Amino acid sequence: MSRLLALLPLTLASLLLLAPVALAHDGGQGTYGEADDKVVTNAGFLLIAFFPLFIAFMSFVQWRLEKRKDRRKAAQKSAGQAAAWRGGW
Repeated sequence: MSRLLALLPLTLASLLLLAPVALAHDGGQGTYGEADDKVVTNAGFLLIAFFPLFIAFMSFVQWRLEKRKDRRKAAQKSAGQAAAWRGGW
C-alpha cells in the first residue's frame, strides 16, 4: 500500500508532462499524417491480425508452462521426494 501511495504522485506528474504530446498539431493533423480511409482501414486490419496472433502466442506460452509444471510434478512423484506423495502417517 505504501508503494502505491509513493508511486501515485510520480504517475500523475508523468501523465501531466506527457499530455501535451498526445495532443494534435498542425490544425488537427496527428503525428502520423493525414488519416484518410486507407490509413484507417490498414490500421483496422493490423488490429484484426494482431489480437488473434497475440492470443495464440499467449496460449502457446501457457501450454508450454503447463507441460513444464506437469513434468516437474511427475518427476517429484517418481522420485518420492515430496512428503505429500509418500503416504502414511
